[in-house]
Order: sequence, then C-alpha cells, then structure tokens
Amino acid sequence: MPKNIKEKECYRRAIYSGTFDPITNGHLDIIRRAANIFDEVIIAVAKSERKKPMFTQEQRVEFTHVATHHLPNVRVEGFDTLLVDLATQLKVNTIIRGLRAVSDFEFELQMGYANASINNKIETLYLMPTLENAFVSSTIVREIIRFDGKFQHLVPKEVVECM
Repeated sequence: MPKNIKEKECYRRAIYSGTFDPITNGHLDIIRRAANIFDEVIIAVAKSERKKPMFTQEQRVEFTHVATHHLPNVRVEGFDTLLVDLATQLKVNTIIRGLRAVSDFEFELQMGYANASINNKIETLYLMPTLENAFVSSTIVREIIRFDGKFQHLVPKEVVECM
C-alpha cells in the first residue's frame, strides 16, 4: 500500500477524551457528530485522579459504553497517560474536543497547542454541541446529583439506568 494511503487512514480515526464524570447528553452530542465524520471514534476515559471524580474510572467507562453501544464505529477505553501518547500508540492523528463557551476555547486552545508541541502530526478538531446541550457539563450534573436534584434529562437514559 502506498505511504500516502496509510497516512490518510490515520485521519479517518479520532479520539475524544475526557473524564466523563458522568457522560452527559452534551458529550453524546459531540460523539454522534464525530462518528458521522470519522470511520472510528475512540472515546478515551481518563483516570483523572487529580479531579477527584464522583465515579470510578471503571464506572465511567461502563456508563460511556452503554451510552454509545448503538454507534457501531465508536469504541470506549480507559487510559492513564498523556492523551497525545495514547493517540500516538493507537496511530490516531485527530483529537476531538468539545467547546461550549469562549472560556472552554481558551483552555482547549492551549491544550491543542501543547499536544501539537509534543507531536506535530496531531490535529485538534473542535466541535460545538447543539444549542440545547450547550449548558450541560458533568460538573453541573454532579452538583445536581449531590443535592438529589433531577438530572435524568441531562444524561443518556442508559446511564441513568446504570446508576
């Protein structure tokens, strides 16, 4: 196979990473749209102990798996490395990041530049959720859960069933 075809195949796969504590409808919105763009989307669930997640990594991987089981070109795996190292290991050249607001963009832009400084073959593609999911974040969902509030409309129904 010619070299340029192999290189092109790398761009048909993407990684969307996060803590997904828990996965929300906003995350699922980005995942669905990325799955329409790429042949394969790897959802990489970070261990992220410094964030002190509410749910274990195993639970978050399971929640993400059940929320995306209907998407045949999406796979889920946990990781505890630099994202750029995982992408290199998996031969993936595109990182998907979601942007809800300008404040997200500032942080994500810095992360994209940092990743590119480690591996300049890595591209970052920024996707915005639909307007109905623009305010949804795992932080908001966790706060609502902590106070026994109604959160079911903010996360995929399969995840609610798992909880």
